[in-house]
Amino acid sequence: MSRLLFGRLRQPHYQRHLTRPSMRFFTNAQQYDALVVGAYTDGKTVVFPASKDITSATQSHLIEQLTASSFKKSGDVRLLYNVGGVKQVAVVSLGPVPTSTSKTNPITRRAHVLETARNATALGIQALKDRKLKTVGVDISVSGHGAAEGAVLAQFSFDKLKNEKSRQADMDVLPFSTSTDDNDHDDLTWETGHIYGTSQNLARMLMTSPSNLMTPKLFSEEVAYLLAGLENTEVMVHDEEWAAKLNMNSFLSVAKGSQEPLRFLEIRYNGGRPDEKPYALVGKGVTFDAGGISLKPSSNMALMKGDMGGAATVAGAMYGIIKMGLPVNVVAVTPLCENMPDGKATKPGDVVKAMNGKSVEVLDTDAEGRLILADALYYVSSTYSPKSIIDLATLTGAMMVALGESYTGVFTNSNSLWKDLNVAGELTSDPFWRMPLHKSYLKEMQTSTVADFNNLGKGRAGGACSAAAFLKEFVAGLESDSEENGQEQGKDQQQPAVDWAHLDIAGVMEADSTQGYHIKGMSGRPTRSLIEYLRLGSVEQ
Repeated sequence: MSRLLFGRLRQPHYQRHLTRPSMRFFTNAQQYDALVVGAYTDGKTVVFPASKDITSATQSHLIEQLTASSFKKSGDVRLLYNVGGVKQVAVVSLGPVPTSTSKTNPITRRAHVLETARNATALGIQALKDRKLKTVGVDISVSGHGAAEGAVLAQFSFDKLKNEKSRQADMDVLPFSTSTDDNDHDDLTWETGHIYGTSQNLARMLMTSPSNLMTPKLFSEEVAYLLAGLENTEVMVHDEEWAAKLNMNSFLSVAKGSQEPLRFLEIRYNGGRPDEKPYALVGKGVTFDAGGISLKPSSNMALMKGDMGGAATVAGAMYGIIKMGLPVNVVAVTPLCENMPDGKATKPGDVVKAMNGKSVEVLDTDAEGRLILADALYYVSSTYSPKSIIDLATLTGAMMVALGESYTGVFTNSNSLWKDLNVAGELTSDPFWRMPLHKSYLKEMQTSTVADFNNLGKGRAGGACSAAAFLKEFVAGLESDSEENGQEQGKDQQQPAVDWAHLDIAGVMEADSTQGYHIKGMSGRPTRSLIEYLRLGSVEQ
């Protein structure tokens, strides 16, 4: 059985499209089965940003057809046939022609350009799906990077377990236009956009795979295989004996109820200077969460195969960071296990001692994510002394209630880290929302009569906030007894020992429906925002 059997992880055809004859004027187009073309329109006029690549006669024919079909609203798609020598042409409205203004925030302006190309391309690809097309040319005149992201993300399909006749046909998507408005951002190209999209699709594939086919062992093997042979990269897969030697008893307690052996996946990428501190990424990797003894309701429990979304997005981001060759050092760790009920499982009321020596009374075995992250956070912070730490986890139902599926919630002790994440999320249109990090949320978790902490607090009331406060106690240097709590809510009254952010991705874990590049099912978010955060960091260095 070949690797990546269960998902479509298409590699970019960089050299292939560079040697193709030009698609100018829609001539000699038999190499392409179809095209995706963007057009600005206000309901009265139609302007093609790729006008240099389309003859006047072809433009006139397109405009005539579009006008007759009331083509005017941003996102409108019209599928036309036998135009300029191309059998099928998907024309997507980009909205009105943008007006340049110096008052517009450059980040906002840049984000709008990227999202325009990303969404329009995805809508065009969606319109051409299921038409047995082999090669599709994509208009990159607005943004090559954004167009590639949209083209790759819109093609994701997890159908390898279906009957062969029911599977989506592979489509080779390549740029056809010869000009782009991205000239002021030469570091972002069609190739980089392809890497961003492929990285998120990798996270989607890992999250969507059934838990019997994506156990901790299989997850580790899959990621190790994907990263094998990539430059400046080391992959280490640790087992239960290793975790026990390091006294990762909090992590071990969650895995006790499963017959599947735990794994602790560690990835090091050394793209920066040897003496440079690394960035750290930590991902929750519960490959199936039944709740343990505190068993979840059966309704929608199948979705808990995606409770390793933090680990999946970290793995996807690392793939992108490495493929981009970013000049940074990064260490990523993902504790992987199942949370199951059996005779050996941790029981409510049990007490475990975490790697940092603090004891935790387990009031609810379904609050397991914070238990495995506690040891992972202490391990990475105490071992590597990183310049920043970002952990990601499908952690609380409270976050789903608070933000839904639009934003990832961020809890951080650093204003500068929040600023960088916020910019990255805006540029990728996979945004973040800052949540309160305050010592008051920890008090309710310090009421145990038998341990330093309990793992529950008051449950759903402020549940996402109390979970974040708990995790902070296991980041070396940020514990409440080693600081004066001056950094609550990122006040930066004194420089924190380490910039740390907790990303609760429970709300963005799944997309309810397919819209453009958002595909129904496990989302793989916010993989691209993580890559962008590291890319922006590497540019600033």
